[in-house]
Amino acid sequence: MKLLDALVEQRIAAAAARGEFDGLPGAGAPQEFDDDLLVPQEVRVAHRILKNAGFVPPAVEQLRALRDLEEELAKVSDKAAQCRLRARMLALDMALESLRGGPMVVPQEYRRRIAERLSERAASEADQAPLAGAA
Repeated sequence: MKLLDALVEQRIAAAAARGEFDGLPGAGAPQEFDDDLLVPQEVRVAHRILKNAGFVPPAVEQLRALRDLEEELAKVSDKAAQCRLRARMLALDMALESLRGGPMVVPQEYRRRIAERLSERAASEADQAPLAGAA
């Protein structure tokens, strides 16, 4: 194997001397390696294939959903809709914490009940809002 490594190094050095690497995109800039060095070597290829096919870990999907909810919340002015969005964000945030192994691991049933209660509160606020505006 050392012979092959030496041959590869020799050919790379010769190509560099001929200027074949000049003008390549990103020349002179630090290279960005997006490989996950914490992933065991035997599963890196499988991870790369899944990534290239558009599959992402659940935590990444949840982070994207959380970002989308934050953007939607910024656009909504209705208090009831804001409350529903915050309830969904809270549920996603707690799910992310449990995936990270964070300090707060809340059972799924409890999260569901919290979201329901917040949704009920939002619905009751929505029912009361037209009455307050009419007075």
